[in-house]
Amino acid sequence: MSKAAEIRQMSDEQLGHELAGAQQALFKLRIQAATERNDVPSNSRKLRRRIAQILTVQSERK
Repeated sequence: MSKAAEIRQMSDEQLGHELAGAQQALFKLRIQAATERNDVPSNSRKLRRRIAQILTVQSERK
């Protein structure tokens, strides 16, 4: 099952929780990239994409 399908199956509450967690993780990665050596630069891209998918599903439901 694709990640988009998994996101669409989540409830509104789960989406909000997932969005908050992804935004917090992205913030930590940005801080890490600015202060330390970032081991996996692609992680920030994956998190940004995940956040965009969640926001898209939330806007579709409105």
